[in-house]
Amino acid sequence: MTNTIEARPPVPPFTRDMAIQKVRMAENAWNNQNSQKIALAYSPDSVWRNRNEFIKGRTEIIEFLERKWAKELEYRLIKELWAFTEDRIAVRFAYEWHNANNQWFRSYGNENWEFDSNGLMQRRYASINDLAITEVDRKFHWPLGPRPDGHACLSELGL
Repeated sequence: MTNTIEARPPVPPFTRDMAIQKVRMAENAWNNQNSQKIALAYSPDSVWRNRNEFIKGRTEIIEFLERKWAKELEYRLIKELWAFTEDRIAVRFAYEWHNANNQWFRSYGNENWEFDSNGLMQRRYASINDLAITEVDRKFHWPLGPRPDGHACLSELGL
């Protein structure tokens, strides 16, 4: 992994359209599950709070994501813009996954993001709750990878 700092457009100050684009780009990246590539969207000294974990820097981000996806199998995520300012974005999200025992979950949460002038996320605070569901209750049925453009968003799904 390289530590070269490159701009990640769109960059602050954000308009509504830019914030929506940034959210969808993050969703697509996480659905692709390439932890090395995802880490490059964060500043080298990025700070996270994810549930009860405190993560700092790209190396810890990669380690976290690899642990996450080893546990959360067949992961599919939808993010939706909640609010934004010039350099901050708030999102709500839901993702579905199952564990090694084939128990399905839908995880709901909110994230607050802060970006540097290059468009790299320098702070990420995530609050997440897991709800056990049956396979019949699943709503995210696209093939693994990015959500298709025509697939319903959280609001359309009533989530």
